[in-house]
Amino acid sequence: MSFPLLTATAALPAIGAIATAAVPAARRTAAKWLALLFSLATLALAISVLVRFDPDGERYQLTESHSWIADFGVRYELGVDGIAVALIALTALLIPFIVLAGWHDADPLETGSRRWRPTQGFFALILAVEAMVIISFEATDVFLFYIFFEAMLIPMYFLIGGFGDRAHEHGEEKAATQRSYAAVKFLLYNLAGGLIMLAAVIGLYVVAGNFSLTEIAQARANGELEMATSTERWLFLGFFFAFAVKAPLWPLHTWLPNAMQESTAPVAVLITAVVDKVGTFAMLRFCLQLFPEASKWATPVILVLAVISIIYGALLAVGQRDIKRLIAYASISHFGFIVMGIFAMTSQGQSGATLYMVNHGISTAVLMLIAGFLISRRGSRLIADFGGVQKVAPVLAGTFLIGGLATLSLPGLAPFVSEFLVLVGTFTRYPVIGIVATFGIVLAALYTLVLYQRTMTGPVKPEVAAMPDLRVREIAVVAPLVVLLVFLGVYPKPVTDVVNPAVKQTLSDVQMKDPQPEVEAAK
Repeated sequence: MSFPLLTATAALPAIGAIATAAVPAARRTAAKWLALLFSLATLALAISVLVRFDPDGERYQLTESHSWIADFGVRYELGVDGIAVALIALTALLIPFIVLAGWHDADPLETGSRRWRPTQGFFALILAVEAMVIISFEATDVFLFYIFFEAMLIPMYFLIGGFGDRAHEHGEEKAATQRSYAAVKFLLYNLAGGLIMLAAVIGLYVVAGNFSLTEIAQARANGELEMATSTERWLFLGFFFAFAVKAPLWPLHTWLPNAMQESTAPVAVLITAVVDKVGTFAMLRFCLQLFPEASKWATPVILVLAVISIIYGALLAVGQRDIKRLIAYASISHFGFIVMGIFAMTSQGQSGATLYMVNHGISTAVLMLIAGFLISRRGSRLIADFGGVQKVAPVLAGTFLIGGLATLSLPGLAPFVSEFLVLVGTFTRYPVIGIVATFGIVLAALYTLVLYQRTMTGPVKPEVAAMPDLRVREIAVVAPLVVLLVFLGVYPKPVTDVVNPAVKQTLSDVQMKDPQPEVEAAK
Protein backbone atom coordinates (compact mmCIF):
# COMPACT_ATOMS: atom_id res chain seq x y z
CA MET A 1 0.00 0.00 0.00
CA SER A 2 1.40 3.37 -1.04
CA PHE A 3 1.88 6.20 1.42
CA PRO A 4 -1.41 8.19 1.82
CA LEU A 5 0.14 11.53 0.89
CA LEU A 6 -3.14 13.43 0.53
CA THR A 7 -4.38 12.26 3.92
CA ALA A 8 -1.05 13.19 5.49
CA THR A 9 -1.15 16.68 3.95
CA ALA A 10 -4.55 17.37 5.51
CA ALA A 11 -3.90 15.49 8.76
CA LEU A 12 -0.61 17.19 9.65
CA PRO A 13 -2.07 20.66 10.31
CA ALA A 14 -4.96 19.00 12.20
CA ILE A 15 -2.42 17.26 14.45
CA GLY A 16 -0.59 20.58 14.73
CA ALA A 17 -3.80 22.27 15.85
CA ILE A 18 -4.28 19.73 18.63
CA ALA A 19 -0.63 19.90 19.70
CA THR A 20 -0.62 23.71 19.70
CA ALA A 21 -3.83 23.90 21.72
CA ALA A 22 -2.33 21.50 24.28
CA VAL A 23 0.69 23.71 25.02
CA PRO A 24 0.47 25.13 28.58
CA ALA A 25 -0.94 28.64 28.77
CA ALA A 26 2.32 30.04 30.11
CA ARG A 27 4.26 28.82 27.07
CA ARG A 28 2.82 31.17 24.46
CA THR A 29 6.06 31.50 22.50
CA ALA A 30 6.44 27.71 22.32
CA ALA A 31 2.90 27.47 20.90
CA LYS A 32 3.77 30.00 18.20
CA TRP A 33 6.91 28.14 17.15
CA LEU A 34 5.07 24.83 17.18
CA ALA A 35 2.34 26.22 14.90
CA LEU A 36 4.96 27.64 12.55
CA LEU A 37 6.84 24.32 12.39
CA PHE A 38 3.66 22.38 11.61
CA SER A 39 2.72 24.88 8.91
CA LEU A 40 6.17 24.55 7.33
CA ALA A 41 5.96 20.75 7.48
CA THR A 42 2.57 20.93 5.76
CA LEU A 43 4.12 23.12 3.07
CA ALA A 44 6.78 20.44 2.54
CA LEU A 45 4.06 17.80 2.03
CA ALA A 46 2.17 20.10 -0.34
CA ILE A 47 5.34 20.54 -2.38
CA SER A 48 5.65 16.76 -2.46
CA VAL A 49 2.09 16.52 -3.83
CA LEU A 50 3.00 19.10 -6.48
CA VAL A 51 6.17 17.25 -7.46
CA ARG A 52 4.46 13.85 -7.69
CA PHE A 53 1.53 15.18 -9.70
CA ASP A 54 1.78 14.57 -13.44
CA PRO A 55 -0.24 17.19 -15.39
CA ASP A 56 -0.40 14.88 -18.40
CA GLY A 57 -1.45 11.83 -16.38
CA GLU A 58 -4.80 10.68 -15.07
CA ARG A 59 -7.32 13.35 -14.17
CA TYR A 60 -7.37 12.48 -10.45
CA GLN A 61 -4.08 11.32 -9.01
CA LEU A 62 -2.70 10.18 -5.65
CA THR A 63 -6.16 8.77 -5.05
CA GLU A 64 -7.32 7.15 -1.82
CA SER A 65 -10.58 5.30 -1.34
CA HIS A 66 -11.94 3.59 1.76
CA SER A 67 -15.41 2.63 2.89
CA TRP A 68 -16.69 5.01 5.56
CA ILE A 69 -20.47 4.95 6.09
CA ALA A 70 -21.32 1.93 3.97
CA ASP A 71 -25.07 1.97 4.63
CA PHE A 72 -25.35 5.39 2.99
CA GLY A 73 -22.76 4.91 0.28
CA VAL A 74 -20.36 7.42 1.82
CA ARG A 75 -16.69 6.79 1.13
CA TYR A 76 -13.47 8.44 2.21
CA GLU A 77 -12.31 9.30 -1.31
CA LEU A 78 -9.51 11.71 -2.11
CA GLY A 79 -7.89 12.72 -5.36
CA VAL A 80 -6.36 15.83 -6.91
CA ASP A 81 -6.39 17.34 -10.36
CA GLY A 82 -4.24 20.26 -11.50
CA ILE A 83 -6.63 22.87 -10.14
CA ALA A 84 -6.71 21.28 -6.68
CA VAL A 85 -2.93 20.88 -6.61
CA ALA A 86 -2.41 24.58 -7.36
CA LEU A 87 -4.81 25.63 -4.59
CA ILE A 88 -3.37 23.20 -2.04
CA ALA A 89 0.06 24.66 -2.78
CA LEU A 90 -1.34 28.20 -2.35
CA THR A 91 -2.95 27.31 0.98
CA ALA A 92 0.13 25.60 2.37
CA LEU A 93 2.31 28.49 1.18
CA LEU A 94 0.24 31.23 2.81
CA ILE A 95 -0.31 29.67 6.24
CA PRO A 96 3.31 30.05 7.49
CA PHE A 97 3.20 33.74 6.50
CA ILE A 98 -0.17 34.13 8.22
CA VAL A 99 1.29 32.58 11.38
CA LEU A 100 4.35 34.85 11.26
CA ALA A 101 2.27 37.95 10.54
CA GLY A 102 -0.02 37.19 13.48
CA TRP A 103 2.83 36.48 15.88
CA HIS A 104 1.64 39.05 18.44
CA ASP A 105 -2.03 39.38 17.43
CA ALA A 106 -3.31 37.13 20.23
CA ASP A 107 -0.95 38.29 22.98
CA PRO A 108 -2.73 39.53 26.14
CA LEU A 109 -3.15 43.27 26.46
CA GLU A 110 -0.97 45.09 28.95
CA THR A 111 -4.09 46.28 30.74
CA GLY A 112 -4.91 42.68 31.63
CA SER A 113 -8.12 42.66 29.62
CA ARG A 114 -9.59 39.17 29.31
CA ARG A 115 -11.26 39.73 25.97
CA TRP A 116 -8.45 37.88 24.20
CA ARG A 117 -8.52 34.12 24.05
CA PRO A 118 -5.30 32.22 24.79
CA THR A 119 -2.55 32.60 22.22
CA GLN A 120 -2.51 28.83 21.74
CA GLY A 121 -6.13 28.90 20.62
CA PHE A 122 -5.48 31.50 17.94
CA PHE A 123 -2.77 29.49 16.20
CA ALA A 124 -4.55 26.17 16.73
CA LEU A 125 -7.64 27.55 14.98
CA ILE A 126 -5.56 28.73 12.01
CA LEU A 127 -4.07 25.24 11.60
CA ALA A 128 -7.53 23.68 11.94
CA VAL A 129 -8.83 25.86 9.10
CA GLU A 130 -5.84 24.88 6.97
CA ALA A 131 -6.56 21.18 7.50
CA MET A 132 -10.23 21.56 6.54
CA VAL A 133 -9.50 23.67 3.47
CA ILE A 134 -6.90 21.20 2.17
CA ILE A 135 -9.17 18.18 2.56
CA SER A 136 -11.95 20.16 0.83
CA PHE A 137 -9.66 20.54 -2.18
CA GLU A 138 -8.83 16.81 -2.05
CA ALA A 139 -12.28 15.27 -1.49
CA THR A 140 -13.90 13.46 -4.42
CA ASP A 141 -16.80 12.19 -2.34
CA VAL A 142 -19.53 14.83 -2.31
CA PHE A 143 -20.62 14.10 1.27
CA LEU A 144 -17.03 14.15 2.54
CA PHE A 145 -16.52 17.51 0.84
CA TYR A 146 -19.74 18.86 2.36
CA ILE A 147 -18.68 17.94 5.91
CA PHE A 148 -15.45 19.92 5.76
CA PHE A 149 -16.98 22.70 3.64
CA GLU A 150 -19.27 23.33 6.61
CA ALA A 151 -16.91 22.38 9.44
CA MET A 152 -14.42 25.12 8.58
CA LEU A 153 -17.06 27.67 9.60
CA ILE A 154 -16.57 26.77 13.28
CA PRO A 155 -12.89 27.77 13.69
CA MET A 156 -13.45 30.77 11.41
CA TYR A 157 -16.31 31.95 13.63
CA PHE A 158 -14.05 31.94 16.69
CA LEU A 159 -11.18 33.59 14.82
CA ILE A 160 -13.43 36.46 13.74
CA GLY A 161 -15.40 36.84 16.95
CA GLY A 162 -12.70 36.05 19.48
CA PHE A 163 -9.55 37.54 17.97
CA GLY A 164 -10.68 40.75 16.33
CA ASP A 165 -8.69 43.78 15.33
CA ARG A 166 -7.47 45.83 18.30
CA ALA A 167 -7.41 49.08 16.31
CA HIS A 168 -10.93 50.35 16.85
CA GLU A 169 -12.08 53.95 17.02
CA HIS A 170 -15.12 53.24 19.24
CA GLY A 171 -13.48 51.60 22.24
CA GLU A 172 -13.30 48.03 23.50
CA GLU A 173 -16.97 47.50 24.32
CA LYS A 174 -18.18 48.70 20.91
CA ALA A 175 -15.42 46.71 19.22
CA ALA A 176 -16.52 43.50 20.95
CA THR A 177 -20.11 44.08 19.80
CA GLN A 178 -19.07 44.65 16.21
CA ARG A 179 -16.79 41.59 16.21
CA SER A 180 -19.65 39.48 17.51
CA TYR A 181 -21.96 40.88 14.83
CA ALA A 182 -19.43 40.17 12.06
CA ALA A 183 -18.83 36.61 13.29
CA VAL A 184 -22.54 35.80 13.57
CA LYS A 185 -23.26 37.31 10.15
CA PHE A 186 -20.45 35.24 8.62
CA LEU A 187 -21.80 32.10 10.26
CA LEU A 188 -25.47 32.65 9.39
CA TYR A 189 -24.82 33.46 5.72
CA ASN A 190 -22.59 30.44 5.23
CA LEU A 191 -24.82 28.12 7.24
CA ALA A 192 -27.80 29.16 5.11
CA GLY A 193 -25.83 28.30 1.99
CA GLY A 194 -24.71 25.03 3.54
CA LEU A 195 -28.23 23.96 4.49
CA ILE A 196 -29.46 24.53 0.96
CA MET A 197 -26.48 22.57 -0.33
CA LEU A 198 -27.26 19.73 2.09
CA ALA A 199 -30.72 19.40 0.54
CA ALA A 200 -29.07 19.27 -2.90
CA VAL A 201 -26.53 16.67 -1.70
CA ILE A 202 -29.36 14.46 -0.45
CA GLY A 203 -31.20 14.97 -3.74
CA LEU A 204 -28.10 13.96 -5.67
CA TYR A 205 -27.86 10.76 -3.64
CA VAL A 206 -31.52 9.95 -4.32
CA VAL A 207 -30.91 10.36 -8.05
CA ALA A 208 -27.46 8.78 -8.33
CA GLY A 209 -27.41 6.25 -5.47
CA ASN A 210 -23.95 7.29 -4.23
CA PHE A 211 -21.82 10.32 -3.42
CA SER A 212 -18.74 9.55 -5.54
CA LEU A 213 -17.94 12.49 -7.82
CA THR A 214 -15.98 10.34 -10.25
CA GLU A 215 -18.61 7.60 -10.46
CA ILE A 216 -21.50 10.01 -10.94
CA ALA A 217 -19.65 12.06 -13.56
CA GLN A 218 -18.58 8.91 -15.42
CA ALA A 219 -22.11 7.53 -15.36
CA ARG A 220 -23.45 10.80 -16.73
CA ALA A 221 -20.83 10.90 -19.47
CA ASN A 222 -21.64 7.31 -20.51
CA GLY A 223 -25.37 7.95 -20.54
CA GLU A 224 -25.92 5.49 -17.67
CA LEU A 225 -27.40 8.14 -15.37
CA GLU A 226 -30.16 10.37 -16.65
CA MET A 227 -31.42 13.41 -14.74
CA ALA A 228 -34.63 15.20 -15.56
CA THR A 229 -33.88 18.75 -16.72
CA SER A 230 -35.76 20.31 -13.81
CA THR A 231 -34.04 18.00 -11.30
CA GLU A 232 -30.58 18.84 -12.60
CA ARG A 233 -31.31 22.57 -12.49
CA TRP A 234 -32.60 22.48 -8.91
CA LEU A 235 -29.61 20.44 -7.75
CA PHE A 236 -27.24 22.80 -9.54
CA LEU A 237 -28.85 25.81 -7.86
CA GLY A 238 -28.52 24.18 -4.45
CA PHE A 239 -24.79 23.61 -4.93
CA PHE A 240 -24.15 26.94 -6.64
CA PHE A 241 -25.93 28.98 -3.96
CA ALA A 242 -23.64 27.64 -1.23
CA PHE A 243 -20.54 28.23 -3.36
CA ALA A 244 -21.67 31.74 -4.31
CA VAL A 245 -22.03 32.64 -0.61
CA LYS A 246 -18.55 31.35 0.10
CA ALA A 247 -17.04 32.98 -3.02
CA PRO A 248 -18.57 35.67 -2.29
CA LEU A 249 -20.70 36.69 -5.27
CA TRP A 250 -23.12 39.64 -5.35
CA PRO A 251 -25.73 39.81 -3.79
CA LEU A 252 -24.57 37.17 -1.26
CA HIS A 253 -21.39 39.06 -0.39
CA THR A 254 -22.41 41.33 2.46
CA TRP A 255 -20.83 39.23 5.21
CA LEU A 256 -17.30 39.71 3.82
CA PRO A 257 -16.66 43.44 4.50
CA ASN A 258 -17.78 43.05 8.13
CA ALA A 259 -15.72 39.89 8.65
CA MET A 260 -12.54 41.37 7.16
CA GLN A 261 -12.97 44.69 8.93
CA GLU A 262 -13.30 43.15 12.38
CA SER A 263 -10.65 40.43 11.93
CA THR A 264 -6.95 40.76 12.47
CA ALA A 265 -5.08 41.20 9.19
CA PRO A 266 -3.78 37.57 9.12
CA VAL A 267 -7.30 36.24 9.70
CA ALA A 268 -8.62 38.56 6.97
CA VAL A 269 -6.05 37.00 4.63
CA LEU A 270 -7.15 33.54 5.77
CA ILE A 271 -10.74 34.43 4.84
CA THR A 272 -10.29 35.93 1.40
CA ALA A 273 -7.09 34.29 0.18
CA VAL A 274 -7.75 30.76 1.46
CA VAL A 275 -11.29 29.97 2.67
CA ASP A 276 -13.18 31.85 -0.04
CA LYS A 277 -11.24 29.98 -2.74
CA VAL A 278 -13.11 26.82 -1.75
CA GLY A 279 -16.26 28.38 -3.21
CA THR A 280 -14.85 29.16 -6.64
CA PHE A 281 -12.92 25.88 -6.73
CA ALA A 282 -16.14 23.95 -6.00
CA MET A 283 -17.89 25.67 -8.90
CA LEU A 284 -15.30 24.14 -11.22
CA ARG A 285 -15.17 20.73 -9.58
CA PHE A 286 -18.80 20.07 -8.66
CA CYS A 287 -21.15 22.42 -10.52
CA LEU A 288 -19.64 21.98 -13.97
CA GLN A 289 -18.75 18.32 -13.63
CA LEU A 290 -21.97 17.05 -12.01
CA PHE A 291 -24.47 19.35 -13.71
CA PRO A 292 -23.10 20.29 -17.15
CA GLU A 293 -26.40 21.13 -18.82
CA ALA A 294 -27.67 23.15 -15.86
CA SER A 295 -24.34 25.01 -15.77
CA LYS A 296 -24.80 26.10 -19.37
CA TRP A 297 -28.43 26.99 -18.69
CA ALA A 298 -27.46 29.25 -15.76
CA THR A 299 -24.42 30.82 -17.43
CA PRO A 300 -26.04 34.06 -18.72
CA VAL A 301 -27.45 34.96 -15.29
CA ILE A 302 -24.22 34.04 -13.48
CA LEU A 303 -22.16 36.17 -15.85
CA VAL A 304 -24.43 39.14 -15.17
CA LEU A 305 -24.02 38.59 -11.41
CA ALA A 306 -20.25 38.34 -11.88
CA VAL A 307 -20.11 41.64 -13.77
CA ILE A 308 -22.25 43.32 -11.11
CA SER A 309 -19.79 42.01 -8.48
CA ILE A 310 -16.87 43.45 -10.46
CA ILE A 311 -18.33 46.93 -10.87
CA TYR A 312 -20.23 47.11 -7.58
CA GLY A 313 -17.27 45.93 -5.51
CA ALA A 314 -14.92 48.38 -7.21
CA LEU A 315 -17.32 51.33 -6.87
CA LEU A 316 -17.81 50.70 -3.16
CA ALA A 317 -14.06 50.31 -2.68
CA VAL A 318 -13.56 53.80 -4.10
CA GLY A 319 -15.75 55.34 -1.40
CA GLN A 320 -14.43 53.52 1.66
CA ARG A 321 -12.96 55.31 4.67
CA ASP A 322 -11.66 52.10 6.30
CA ILE A 323 -8.57 50.44 4.81
CA LYS A 324 -9.74 46.91 5.49
CA ARG A 325 -13.21 47.48 4.08
CA LEU A 326 -11.63 48.90 0.94
CA ILE A 327 -9.57 45.74 0.47
CA ALA A 328 -12.67 43.62 1.18
CA TYR A 329 -14.71 45.32 -1.54
CA ALA A 330 -11.74 45.05 -3.90
CA SER A 331 -11.74 41.30 -3.25
CA ILE A 332 -15.46 41.10 -4.08
CA SER A 333 -14.61 42.73 -7.42
CA HIS A 334 -11.79 40.26 -8.02
CA PHE A 335 -13.97 37.27 -7.19
CA GLY A 336 -16.37 38.57 -9.83
CA PHE A 337 -13.55 38.19 -12.38
CA ILE A 338 -12.90 34.64 -11.17
CA VAL A 339 -16.56 33.58 -11.47
CA MET A 340 -16.79 35.28 -14.85
CA GLY A 341 -13.78 33.32 -16.09
CA ILE A 342 -15.24 30.02 -14.86
CA PHE A 343 -18.58 30.50 -16.60
CA ALA A 344 -17.18 32.00 -19.79
CA MET A 345 -16.80 28.33 -20.74
CA THR A 346 -13.52 28.86 -22.58
CA SER A 347 -10.09 27.43 -21.88
CA GLN A 348 -8.58 30.92 -21.56
CA GLY A 349 -11.30 32.02 -19.16
CA GLN A 350 -11.08 28.99 -16.89
CA SER A 351 -7.27 28.90 -16.95
CA GLY A 352 -7.30 32.60 -16.10
CA ALA A 353 -9.84 32.03 -13.32
CA THR A 354 -7.73 29.29 -11.73
CA LEU A 355 -4.56 31.35 -12.09
CA TYR A 356 -6.48 34.30 -10.64
CA MET A 357 -7.32 32.27 -7.53
CA VAL A 358 -3.61 31.72 -6.95
CA ASN A 359 -2.50 35.23 -7.84
CA HIS A 360 -5.29 36.93 -5.92
CA GLY A 361 -4.32 34.92 -2.86
CA ILE A 362 -0.74 36.16 -3.05
CA SER A 363 -1.51 39.80 -3.94
CA THR A 364 -4.23 40.15 -1.30
CA ALA A 365 -1.91 38.63 1.30
CA VAL A 366 0.76 41.24 0.51
CA LEU A 367 -1.66 44.19 0.58
CA MET A 368 -3.66 43.11 3.64
CA LEU A 369 -0.66 42.07 5.74
CA ILE A 370 1.14 45.34 5.03
CA ALA A 371 -2.10 47.16 5.84
CA GLY A 372 -2.19 45.23 9.11
CA PHE A 373 1.35 46.28 9.99
CA LEU A 374 0.42 49.88 9.15
CA ILE A 375 -2.78 49.80 11.23
CA SER A 376 -1.07 48.25 14.25
CA ARG A 377 1.50 51.07 14.27
CA ARG A 378 -1.08 53.86 14.10
CA GLY A 379 -3.86 52.19 16.08
CA SER A 380 -6.46 53.15 13.49
CA ARG A 381 -7.97 51.67 10.32
CA LEU A 382 -9.24 55.01 8.98
CA ILE A 383 -7.54 56.28 5.84
CA ALA A 384 -7.87 59.88 7.01
CA ASP A 385 -5.65 59.14 10.03
CA PHE A 386 -2.60 58.54 7.83
CA GLY A 387 -0.45 60.73 5.62
CA GLY A 388 3.21 61.01 4.61
CA VAL A 389 4.08 57.48 5.71
CA GLN A 390 6.51 56.98 2.83
CA LYS A 391 8.81 59.64 4.30
CA VAL A 392 9.14 57.91 7.66
CA ALA A 393 8.74 54.24 6.63
CA PRO A 394 9.87 53.90 3.00
CA VAL A 395 10.14 50.09 2.97
CA LEU A 396 6.61 49.73 4.34
CA ALA A 397 5.32 52.24 1.80
CA GLY A 398 7.16 50.53 -1.06
CA THR A 399 5.78 47.08 -0.33
CA PHE A 400 2.32 48.59 0.16
CA LEU A 401 2.62 50.15 -3.29
CA ILE A 402 3.65 46.83 -4.85
CA GLY A 403 0.66 45.12 -3.24
CA GLY A 404 -1.61 47.88 -4.51
CA LEU A 405 -0.21 47.74 -8.04
CA ALA A 406 -0.72 43.98 -8.05
CA THR A 407 -4.32 44.54 -6.95
CA LEU A 408 -4.95 46.80 -9.95
CA SER A 409 -3.29 44.15 -12.19
CA LEU A 410 -0.31 46.14 -13.36
CA PRO A 411 1.56 44.36 -16.21
CA GLY A 412 4.62 42.59 -14.85
CA LEU A 413 2.85 41.48 -11.66
CA ALA A 414 1.06 38.16 -11.31
CA PRO A 415 -2.64 39.22 -11.33
CA PHE A 416 -2.27 40.91 -14.73
CA VAL A 417 -1.77 37.61 -16.54
CA SER A 418 -4.81 35.99 -14.94
CA GLU A 419 -7.08 39.02 -15.43
CA PHE A 420 -6.00 39.30 -19.07
CA LEU A 421 -6.79 35.62 -19.70
CA VAL A 422 -10.21 35.96 -18.03
CA LEU A 423 -11.09 39.00 -20.16
CA VAL A 424 -9.86 37.40 -23.39
CA GLY A 425 -11.68 34.16 -22.63
CA THR A 426 -14.90 36.03 -21.83
CA PHE A 427 -14.71 38.40 -24.79
CA THR A 428 -14.38 35.58 -27.34
CA ARG A 429 -17.81 34.24 -26.33
CA TYR A 430 -19.57 37.11 -24.54
CA PRO A 431 -18.09 40.37 -25.90
CA VAL A 432 -20.56 42.71 -24.16
CA ILE A 433 -19.86 41.10 -20.77
CA GLY A 434 -16.12 41.36 -21.41
CA ILE A 435 -16.33 45.04 -22.35
CA VAL A 436 -18.38 46.00 -19.28
CA ALA A 437 -16.00 44.06 -17.01
CA THR A 438 -13.02 46.10 -18.22
CA PHE A 439 -14.41 49.12 -16.37
CA GLY A 440 -13.53 47.25 -13.19
CA ILE A 441 -9.86 47.67 -14.11
CA VAL A 442 -10.23 51.45 -14.36
CA LEU A 443 -11.96 51.59 -10.99
CA ALA A 444 -9.27 49.35 -9.47
CA ALA A 445 -6.63 51.88 -10.51
CA LEU A 446 -8.71 54.62 -8.93
CA TYR A 447 -9.26 53.04 -5.50
CA THR A 448 -5.71 51.69 -5.26
CA LEU A 449 -3.91 54.89 -6.19
CA VAL A 450 -6.21 57.07 -4.09
CA LEU A 451 -5.57 54.77 -1.10
CA TYR A 452 -1.81 55.06 -1.59
CA GLN A 453 -1.94 58.81 -2.11
CA ARG A 454 -3.99 59.46 1.04
CA THR A 455 -1.98 57.22 3.33
CA MET A 456 1.58 57.37 2.03
CA THR A 457 2.11 60.75 0.35
CA GLY A 458 1.67 64.37 1.39
CA PRO A 459 2.76 66.06 4.63
CA VAL A 460 3.74 63.80 7.49
CA LYS A 461 1.00 63.80 10.11
CA PRO A 462 2.24 64.19 13.70
CA GLU A 463 0.69 60.84 14.68
CA VAL A 464 2.84 58.93 12.14
CA ALA A 465 6.04 60.96 12.49
CA ALA A 466 7.63 58.35 14.76
CA MET A 467 6.26 55.33 12.91
CA PRO A 468 8.92 52.59 12.60
CA ASP A 469 9.66 50.92 9.29
CA LEU A 470 9.18 47.19 8.69
CA ARG A 471 10.96 44.95 11.18
CA VAL A 472 12.90 41.80 10.27
CA ARG A 473 9.96 39.47 10.98
CA GLU A 474 7.63 41.62 8.89
CA ILE A 475 10.08 41.74 5.99
CA ALA A 476 10.36 37.95 6.20
CA VAL A 477 6.57 37.80 5.80
CA VAL A 478 6.16 40.02 2.76
CA ALA A 479 9.44 39.73 0.84
CA PRO A 480 8.91 36.15 -0.45
CA LEU A 481 5.34 37.01 -1.49
CA VAL A 482 6.55 40.09 -3.40
CA VAL A 483 9.13 37.95 -5.18
CA LEU A 484 6.37 35.50 -6.15
CA LEU A 485 4.21 38.34 -7.49
CA VAL A 486 7.01 39.42 -9.79
CA PHE A 487 8.06 35.89 -10.78
CA LEU A 488 4.55 34.75 -11.71
CA GLY A 489 3.97 38.08 -13.42
CA VAL A 490 6.74 37.47 -15.92
CA TYR A 491 6.70 33.64 -15.95
CA PRO A 492 3.31 32.10 -15.10
CA LYS A 493 4.13 28.86 -16.96
CA PRO A 494 4.78 26.72 -13.84
CA VAL A 495 1.18 27.26 -12.74
CA THR A 496 -0.49 27.17 -16.15
CA ASP A 497 1.26 23.91 -17.05
CA VAL A 498 -0.34 22.29 -13.99
CA VAL A 499 -3.86 23.68 -14.40
CA ASN A 500 -4.39 23.70 -18.19
CA PRO A 501 -4.98 19.94 -18.64
CA ALA A 502 -7.56 19.99 -15.83
CA VAL A 503 -9.26 22.99 -17.43
CA LYS A 504 -9.53 21.15 -20.75
CA GLN A 505 -11.13 18.20 -19.00
CA THR A 506 -13.60 20.53 -17.28
CA LEU A 507 -14.58 22.05 -20.61
CA SER A 508 -15.02 18.54 -21.95
CA ASP A 509 -17.42 17.80 -19.07
CA VAL A 510 -19.74 20.55 -20.21
CA GLN A 511 -19.16 19.67 -23.88
CA MET A 512 -17.87 23.13 -24.76
CA LYS A 513 -15.12 24.13 -27.15
CA ASP A 514 -13.32 27.40 -27.59
CA PRO A 515 -14.90 29.68 -30.23
CA GLN A 516 -13.07 29.71 -33.52
CA PRO A 517 -11.44 33.06 -34.40
CA GLU A 518 -13.36 35.02 -37.01
CA VAL A 519 -10.17 35.91 -38.86
CA GLU A 520 -7.57 33.25 -39.55
CA ALA A 521 -3.98 34.05 -38.71
CA ALA A 522 -1.73 34.81 -41.66
CA LYS A 523 0.45 31.90 -42.70
